[in-house]
Amino acid sequence: MSATDITPETATAWRLKGTGYEFCNCQPGCTCNFSGFPTSPDGSCQAAVTNQIDEGRCGDVDLSGLTVMAILDWPKAIHDGGGRAVFVVPPEVSDEQLGCLSEIFTGQLGGMPWAILGSTYEVAGVVRTAIEIEGEGLDTTIRADGVGEATGTTLKNPVTGEEHGVSIVLDEGFIWKTGRCGQGSFEVEAEGIHLSFQDSNWILYDFDWTNQEA
Repeated sequence: MSATDITPETATAWRLKGTGYEFCNCQPGCTCNFSGFPTSPDGSCQAAVTNQIDEGRCGDVDLSGLTVMAILDWPKAIHDGGGRAVFVVPPEVSDEQLGCLSEIFTGQLGGMPWAILGSTYEVAGVVRTAIEIEGEGLDTTIRADGVGEATGTTLKNPVTGEEHGVSIVLDEGFIWKTGRCGQGSFEVEAEGIHLSFQDSNWILYDFDWTNQEA
């Protein structure tokens, strides 16, 4: 059965709920959420995205409690494709769990957002290493041993220097519906992909993804 034959009736049922930590090379707020095209200097979309899965299942496989990271490198806008992805998972993730995550994140089982995103990149590799999340809310740092780290903070009022709270609501958002916006810096390197950006986009969001109809 090919990916195009997958339907909610034929695919293994999966669902992931938790918190997303999205760092990318756009200006804060990420205009991809509005016009579909990056505001990075070279027009690329490069990101380090961590998903903390509070509740997760794929068929009979429990995915709850896992924290995984994706290093993503698209030469242009995401919808133009041609991207590469490296997935980072903790050493304790079993081969069975990794197989499920692979099928989900490459869109093989259908379901948003991965049915779309999975068709825009090739997987360059998988790295097993510890991932640690420190802090709370927008003041958060994420570290992956031997891979790198991402640090985010709140936006600041350019006149007073006080915290400037900004959230984006996407009525038709398929990755997230409400994102809290901040400013972040990140540097990661794995499997031939090296990304390093300062004071760029950082968004914190809740996710609830599934391939099953409500």
